[in-house]
Amino acid sequence: MSSPDETEDSGAAGQQGDRVFQIQKLYVKDLSFESPNAPEAFRWTWQPEVDVQMENAAKKIDDGFFETTISVTVTVKVDGRTAFLIEAVQGGMFQIDGFSEPELNSLLGSTCPNILFPYVREVISETCVRGGFPQMLLSPVNFEMLYQRQLQNQAQAGAESLQ
Repeated sequence: MSSPDETEDSGAAGQQGDRVFQIQKLYVKDLSFESPNAPEAFRWTWQPEVDVQMENAAKKIDDGFFETTISVTVTVKVDGRTAFLIEAVQGGMFQIDGFSEPELNSLLGSTCPNILFPYVREVISETCVRGGFPQMLLSPVNFEMLYQRQLQNQAQAGAESLQ
C-alpha cells in the first residue's frame, strides 16, 4: 500500500504528507471454549444449529497507534442442546498516521478487520478441533460493505434526529 505520498518507514512519518500504515502486533486477546454436554455431545447425531455473532471495534492507544478487535461468538447446538460455545477476540495494534479522519475511520472499520479476520477464523477452527468437534470455517465477511452500511445507518439516524 505505497505511493509517492505513502511510506511504511515509521521514521519518515514526521515529514509532511507521509502516510504510515503498519501492523505492529497481532494477538489473541481473549479465548473461551465450553462444551457443557461433553462427552455425551460426541455421540449425538451431528446436525448442528450454528449461531455466529461478530462485531469489531477500534480505539486509539496513543498518537498514531490504534487497536482493532474482532469479537466472535459461536454457539453450536444439536436438538436444542449446546454442543459447544466459543468466544474469541482477535486483536491487532496498528500504527496509522498521516490520513484524513474519513480515511482513518475506513482503515479502522474495514481494512484492519479484513487483516484480522483470517486469524480469528483460524482460532475458531483450531479450537473446535481441539475441543473434539469437526472443523468449523467461518464464512468470509465483507467488512467494507459492513462499514459502508454503518455509515449509511449513521447518516440516516442523523437525518431522522433533525426532523
